[in-house]
Amino acid sequence: MNIQKNSKDKIGFQKLIAFLGILLFIGKIVAWKLTNSDAVFSDAMESIVNVISAFMGLYSLYLAAKPKDEDHPYGHGKVEFVTSGIEGALIAMAGIMIIYEGIDSLIVGKVLNKLDLGIWIIAATAIINYLLGYISINKGKKENSLVLISSGKHLQSDTMTTLGVVVSLIIVYFTKIYWLDSAVALIFGVYIIFVGYKIVRKSLSGIMDEQDPELLNQIIKILEANRQIEWIDVHNMKIQQFGSSLHIDAHITLPWYYPLRDAHKEMEKMIVLLAKKINRSIEFNFHMDDCKPTSCSLCQIKDCPVREKEFVKRVQWTPENVTNVEKHSLE
Repeated sequence: MNIQKNSKDKIGFQKLIAFLGILLFIGKIVAWKLTNSDAVFSDAMESIVNVISAFMGLYSLYLAAKPKDEDHPYGHGKVEFVTSGIEGALIAMAGIMIIYEGIDSLIVGKVLNKLDLGIWIIAATAIINYLLGYISINKGKKENSLVLISSGKHLQSDTMTTLGVVVSLIIVYFTKIYWLDSAVALIFGVYIIFVGYKIVRKSLSGIMDEQDPELLNQIIKILEANRQIEWIDVHNMKIQQFGSSLHIDAHITLPWYYPLRDAHKEMEKMIVLLAKKINRSIEFNFHMDDCKPTSCSLCQIKDCPVREKEFVKRVQWTPENVTNVEKHSLE
């Protein structure tokens, strides 16, 4: 199986996340046994989700790195959206579990032990989690990997929970007000549910090929800034994401009298431009359209030998007209 270098890097980093996740989970279990804190227990249970998600992310990166085959002509990149969605759901479930444990503790009540040692252990796991999450998010953005970004956000959301636990343990240690431990856990349980929802929402948008306004604007700005007068218009543009790869469909309107070879060269110019400016693997499916008399009023070719109407004005390319099915027209 052919796996590109950047895919190997992502897989290697995800292995590190999985390994450290196991170690951090063990550390939190030790802290729970020492303190008897329900908040620490909830934080430890949330770490189980970290470990499961890390291994799911590892599998999805491995699968997404596989080349196209007969059964998957667009590759396997969509699996990243699926596993990321499951991870988001697990995060939300962990938040619900934390809320449940917090309410139970408020009702039943508990006495905590060895809080000083527990605070140091939990604080250390928080620092490691945050740094690992920060690195994972930056690496994911750089390599356009939803899995690494989701893993990083999950780790950082776990950090927020852990910090809440640390704060509550410190307060309880000095005040002996034990119910504060559970109250703080409730607050961060709600926060974790919100983080999980956002990850699930983003994953579903990728699975359903929902338009990414930021990505579309980036592509249109590149085309507008480097626009050639021969490119009369670009329309019916659609963008699909497959993991870190893109598939772009579009129609480009060119002078109808151009020989096929010349028209193809103009289309290739646009493809090469986007391939160079966008730091992602891209598959293009461009269609060449011939210009119509209605195109004359916006065509900027001054020496056009077959012009039927006077040039009126240059139409700026926008998300609205570039994604429109019809050719651009002033009529």
